[in-house]
Amino acid sequence: MSPFRFPLRRNPFSHLVVIGITMLAMALAGCVSTQAPRQADLNLPHPTYVAMYGPQPNEKFPLPATDISSVDPQFLRREVAYDTPERPGTIVVDTADRHLYLVRENGRAIRYGIGVGAEGMKWAGRAQVGRKAMWPRWTPTAAMIKRDPERNRPWANGMPPGPGNPLGPRALYLFQDGRDTLYRIHGTTEPDTIGQAVSSGCIRMLNQDILDLYSRVPVGAPVVVLPDTQKADPGMEASARSLDTALDPA
Repeated sequence: MSPFRFPLRRNPFSHLVVIGITMLAMALAGCVSTQAPRQADLNLPHPTYVAMYGPQPNEKFPLPATDISSVDPQFLRREVAYDTPERPGTIVVDTADRHLYLVRENGRAIRYGIGVGAEGMKWAGRAQVGRKAMWPRWTPTAAMIKRDPERNRPWANGMPPGPGNPLGPRALYLFQDGRDTLYRIHGTTEPDTIGQAVSSGCIRMLNQDILDLYSRVPVGAPVVVLPDTQKADPGMEASARSLDTALDPA
């Protein structure tokens, strides 16, 4: 064995090969995301619902699409199995569960999400759709004006129909024995309140939902409003006692 050690010969291009491999690995890594999907992407509404709650350009006052990203999916319109003794064509309002059902044949119903106002918590029983209104007027009550004069006093004589009207594009007026119950089912300018208890109003629905319900029920359709047996919020009860109807009976 030679006592001498000869230096290893280095390939002058070997460092270029290493750099090239490193750059290739980095480029390939760029093609595959290492980040988890954003939560916002996972919560995007299904395209079916996006279309269902899309714009309504042919309305008297064209309606924009409703932003349903903040609405719990259980409150979006769908057909469901529904066991009830009520006959098809009946509207059943379940204030406790924040749902409204339009009874259909064969144990089925169309279910809609609702927001329940103070007036909506005050009354339960049987009624009929006594009147239907397209793009109704809205008149705040004296109690509402007193509670929020800056917002409501300008409309003391009534707010004309339009996209800013809190009743939305349609309203159903409930009558009992030929008399107005002052109970209303209507649209809303606040879609994020669907599924919640709110300070005023009766039964509010997403605007596309009230359009759908309005088209399906005639004047005279039976309505059943189920009593809310859950313990009411004390603040809601106080509001209910202090408010008159929040809707224009005319």
